[in-house]
Amino acid sequence: MDKEKLIKDFSVYLRLERGLSENTLINYQLDIEKFLNFLAVEIQSIDQVGEEEVRAFIYSIGNFYSTATQARFLASLNSFFTYLQLEERIRHNPVKFIEHPKMERKLPVVLTLDEIYKIIDTIPDTTLEEQRNKVMLETLYSCGFRVSELISLKISDLFFDEGFVRVIGKGNKQRLVPIAPHTQEAIFYYLSELRGKMVNQLFSTDVLFLNRRGKPLTRAMIFILVKKYAQLAGITKEVSPHTFRHSFATHLLENGANLFAIQAMLGHESITTTEIYTHIEQSALKNVIENFHPWNIKNQE
Repeated sequence: MDKEKLIKDFSVYLRLERGLSENTLINYQLDIEKFLNFLAVEIQSIDQVGEEEVRAFIYSIGNFYSTATQARFLASLNSFFTYLQLEERIRHNPVKFIEHPKMERKLPVVLTLDEIYKIIDTIPDTTLEEQRNKVMLETLYSCGFRVSELISLKISDLFFDEGFVRVIGKGNKQRLVPIAPHTQEAIFYYLSELRGKMVNQLFSTDVLFLNRRGKPLTRAMIFILVKKYAQLAGITKEVSPHTFRHSFATHLLENGANLFAIQAMLGHESITTTEIYTHIEQSALKNVIENFHPWNIKNQE
């Protein structure tokens, strides 16, 4: 069994036919490599793999990975065997009837509006990078972007006359997201006063937010900046760039936005993904009752 060729061919399929993001593509490749290494001793040909081998593999990783990661392994394997079926290299998909492990649905961390303001206001404006960071975090919250969407946002994606920005989300799917006038002004200031001083004449790019060398920012840098400013603002919650996205959706729902509108703005393929925010709202209402209902207050005295 030529493992390297199998993984290479599968990667080409994922990139060309599925249009997966680079991060998802890398995870799928690593998952399949781990699975094929597990099979290497006993299986000589991929068409010999059955449900029993898949279950044995999932059992073997059970003590080392969370249920969420195990579910991702199964998703990777399902895509892999679906591809092999399409290529007529196997007759049956051995993952088809294997149930995914049940996962506890944890409520994401959400910041209050005051906490959002506090983090953004904590950022100094003494350097070009600090001023850029302030605009970036405002944009992150204002539009509910994923971090990958923020760092890949292009000038040509800005349609301010129409009040929208174009976003390339997961699977290279495009969507239009409304952008508030205040955020438009912040980005316009960045474009007119800051970005030109960061441009690298030897490297041309349409990407909106640049680092000091005129190159696009990395995901890791955004994570570092968000954690840094959250700590400076005295926020004790576990904050990441995705926390701004969760907060964006939760605040919209709390203020009466339609769930399907939020789904469209977030770029969720399924409404069930967006419904997590209804649980957050219900949890918040429960806290209100526990803390402010007169009977509960009396019992606490």
